[in-house]
Amino acid sequence: METKNADLSSLRIDRSSNNSNQNKKLFNLILILIITLLIIAGIYFLWEKLFNKGVSVNLTTATLVSQSQTSAILTASGYVVAQRKAAIASKATGRLVYLGVVEGDPVVKGQIIGRLEDDDVKSQLDQAKATLKLYEADLISAEDNYKREKELFASKTNSEKEFSAAESTYKRTLASIELAKAQIKAAEIAVEYTLIRAPFNGTVLTKNADVGEIVSPLGASSTSRAAVVTIADMTSLQVEADVSESNIERIEMKQDCEITLDAYPSNRYAGYVDKIVPTADRSKATVLVKVAFKNYDKRVLPEMSAKVLFLSEAVNEETMNEKPLLVIPKTAVVNRNSKLVVYKILDDKAQEFEVTIGKEVGSNVEVTSGLNNGESVISNVTDEIKNNTKVYVEE
Repeated sequence: METKNADLSSLRIDRSSNNSNQNKKLFNLILILIITLLIIAGIYFLWEKLFNKGVSVNLTTATLVSQSQTSAILTASGYVVAQRKAAIASKATGRLVYLGVVEGDPVVKGQIIGRLEDDDVKSQLDQAKATLKLYEADLISAEDNYKREKELFASKTNSEKEFSAAESTYKRTLASIELAKAQIKAAEIAVEYTLIRAPFNGTVLTKNADVGEIVSPLGASSTSRAAVVTIADMTSLQVEADVSESNIERIEMKQDCEITLDAYPSNRYAGYVDKIVPTADRSKATVLVKVAFKNYDKRVLPEMSAKVLFLSEAVNEETMNEKPLLVIPKTAVVNRNSKLVVYKILDDKAQEFEVTIGKEVGSNVEVTSGLNNGESVISNVTDEIKNNTKVYVEE
């Protein structure tokens, strides 16, 4: 009976502690797995960031080209230079009392653009003129006396000495008149030297002196100025370009050229080779070539930088007026999913942009839409380059 009434509860298995241990092990396992995945992801990210630069690519820029560039055999850079230019100085030394021009003013040949103080030389001119009048008055009496003595000498009523004296006085008076005229001419030249005139038709480039300053023809010093203004004949503007010695044989006189100024990149000017300077620059191994404009454009100014295309074919106004084409290399355009696309680099990844192309221009192709002038794209697109492909620019 005691056995039947024994307490068997002590023999029951406690499963709550086992369940708790199993849950803890499972939690730890999941935590370890998460940490492991995060470590792997971090390692992958660092690998991609530090070691996997992506696909090596080169870039090209969409540029505007003209139709005539297809026949270009040589390109050179240079500057616009006036072939007729002068620094105008006075012919006398004095104080500048008048200056009638400023930068940009047009002038014509012989125009008075400045004047020096001239009171002293004008007084000398007046004195010379007065002296001439005095001698001319003396000439009347000297001439009458000479004629009278000549008649008397012919009739033998006076002596030869008296006749010679009258003749000498007459001739001396004539000589004095000539001397006075020469003095007047010298004084007039001195007055003219106080006037500063334009030597040819042109435009004032710089103004180097102001009213009240002393100007001198012998050169500027701390107390005087030399050139009063600098003028240039704008119709004589040419581009002076340096051409390598190795390429000079490709240049010929009167060869047609296309001129583009950095100031007006969308404008093109027809030109021709006007002169090949017959000497070389030993320091640069170049020869100076002067290219003239076929038509003058008043917007073209001296010292503007320019690019010259030497052409193998003649150009005309129609060619010059054609709209330039926006081109990129043919290898930059590929067909993806029945679309013509180019790839730009954004955030170190190749991004796909659809474009529309036009005519072929040598190794390039015209882009009619989808790109702007100056934008950069991958120049040689391969099969491994796709949208969002990681890339880097090869240096």
